Amino acid sequence: MILIIAEKPSLARNIVNAIGNMKNNNGYYTNDKYIVTYTIGHLFTLADIEDYSDTPTDGRWTMDNIPCFPTRFKFNLKKAANKKVDPGILKQYNIIESLINREDVDTIVNAGDADREGEVIIRLIVDNALKSEKKKVRLWVPDQTVETINAGLSDLKDESNYDNLANEGLARTYIDWLYGVNLTRFATLKTGTLLRVGRVIIPIVKAIYDRDMAIRNFKPEIYYGINSNELTKNEEIELNSKEKFDKKDLKKAQEYCNTLNSLDAIVMDKKVKKDTLNPGKLYSLSKLQNYLGKKYKMPMDKSLSIVQKLYESGYLTYPRTNSEYLAVAEKDKIKTILNNISKIGYPVKFKDKKTIFDDSKIESHSALTPTYKIPKKENLTEEEFLVYQTVFKRFVAVFCSEDCTVEKTEIKIKCGDLEEFTLKGTIIINPGWTKFDDTSTKDKILPNLEIGEKINTNFKPKEKETTPPKHYTIETLNNYLKNPFKEDKKALEENQDEVDDTEDYKAIFEGLELGTEATRTGIIKNAITSEYIALNKDVYTIQNQGIYLIESLSQMDISMDKYKTSEMGKALKKVYHEEISVDDSIKIAIDEISEVFKKKDSPIERDKDTGFFGDVIGKCPLCGSEVVKNRYAYGCKDYKNCSFKINTVICNRVISKKHAESLLENGITAKINGFVSKNGKSFDAKLKLDKDKVIFDFSE
Repeated sequence: MILIIAEKPSLARNIVNAIGNMKNNNGYYTNDKYIVTYTIGHLFTLADIEDYSDTPTDGRWTMDNIPCFPTRFKFNLKKAANKKVDPGILKQYNIIESLINREDVDTIVNAGDADREGEVIIRLIVDNALKSEKKKVRLWVPDQTVETINAGLSDLKDESNYDNLANEGLARTYIDWLYGVNLTRFATLKTGTLLRVGRVIIPIVKAIYDRDMAIRNFKPEIYYGINSNELTKNEEIELNSKEKFDKKDLKKAQEYCNTLNSLDAIVMDKKVKKDTLNPGKLYSLSKLQNYLGKKYKMPMDKSLSIVQKLYESGYLTYPRTNSEYLAVAEKDKIKTILNNISKIGYPVKFKDKKTIFDDSKIESHSALTPTYKIPKKENLTEEEFLVYQTVFKRFVAVFCSEDCTVEKTEIKIKCGDLEEFTLKGTIIINPGWTKFDDTSTKDKILPNLEIGEKINTNFKPKEKETTPPKHYTIETLNNYLKNPFKEDKKALEENQDEVDDTEDYKAIFEGLELGTEATRTGIIKNAITSEYIALNKDVYTIQNQGIYLIESLSQMDISMDKYKTSEMGKALKKVYHEEISVDDSIKIAIDEISEVFKKKDSPIERDKDTGFFGDVIGKCPLCGSEVVKNRYAYGCKDYKNCSFKINTVICNRVISKKHAESLLENGITAKINGFVSKNGKSFDAKLKLDKDKVIFDFSE
């Protein structure tokens, strides 16, 4: 018998439907050849820190058992809110365990989702449940149609072919646990506030924090641009100079305008050519989320949920893909899908082009496309239909038999030898694929000018104001996370369908991206739920909790920036490519985490160390009660009756526990370096108690 373990009940049902004639039992299906059962996502999770300690605890976090670096990681069945094993999880695991160990079962099929997460989920179950050696194979399906599942069942590969993927998945699981449990507990114990410190969540929140702080601190500056907007042959012609002048140089700007106006503006060149406009590439998950977020203000978790539902229904291919290309081996499959689509009236034809089929730009999964199975509108919700049509119409556009032809015009106008202006316009002659996939291509008609004609001009200084950076949107944040080191700002802000994407795919394959298509949506959702960031329509903004998180980590000198996260991402890819072992990648994480705990004992760090939440600092000079470390200050324990406090940050300088203890004990500190005034000037001073206030003392 062949036992197939699907990652989800929905996949199990689709496999059963593909096989046909199977009996429904309690938690599994059978016929004379196959047994099909399922997990409910993750049945196993990594054990808690307390499971590695022989010392019993009362459940409270403590510094006594961190940092924790297990020599061998333990997994437990997933627990419910009451800290006991979830009864539904236990029931399904017991069913799977009994099926795995049936004497008549000789082959076990891993039918996890076709990614590293799915690989690990099923392997953990089999590794924990299997009592004797059996043949282990992999069912890898890019979609859940009957045709694809049956093709996969007839071409099962030995599970060892996917060992690299499993190793990468396990390495990621271990590393994220090490960062998460050690640094979350450390930061939480320091601040008295639950701070979720993760390898990916922190650089995401920090990117939004940095952008929003840049916006808040932005000081607009006035400058002068040079502009002419005059009629020639009853048509308005706008010319904008490349020159800019500082606000104090209005006179120079006017002089430049006078010079331009004294020169004849002549049409020196005019080019008109017909061209073919290419459609956008097929969708990766993030590019689809970008489009849905920008056009329909659809949050990423909602769009992913809908795409996942369409995948499980067999209408779309595997959703968590980072590629916009198809595999060369899929050409025959695509021809069949196109044939189905042409039968319902869409003008499509097969195109064998490198911009569509390119194995070098596929890591695990091809672009999102429709499958053989085309849904009826009435069988989908309004939002499901909208998302399906978005993917479907892009697919039709890419394979449309009608080209979009345009007429492109370029006119060059010169003002003497001082400056040249270029006007560009496009007119759509034949809409072609744009009838199905509107990419906001609109006609831009230029005035009817000919070479040698003189243009009327009247250049004037135009007062302008520098603008702050823009908040991150779903689109721009996604673009940033895919390649956080891309310098070209336009590439982060605009649709890049016409731009060479080699650099982006190189970054993805090297592991430089922050998070992955499979994880980013959930991590961003977690950041929103934790109130670190907010999403309004399609715009992300930092929240007070997020500001506190980033600034607290900065004070603790815990750096979880894009550089470190990307380095770990590169290490995971090296595990996948067998360049390093799982243990090697874990060591990188352990070394970094160890540095955080080593630093807290160094003299330099003690000068910035604010201690732990609840630490007793000394006696209150006003009422004699204890002064303790709290969230933002060292404050009197009897805060309801006494207002005494010493802020943990004064003039941009962290006031350490050592400084606060000295102030309470002696009434004055030694000289502290590195205060910053409101004007941005650095200064040194002592802190001194003046009754209930803390003041600066500049005496030597």
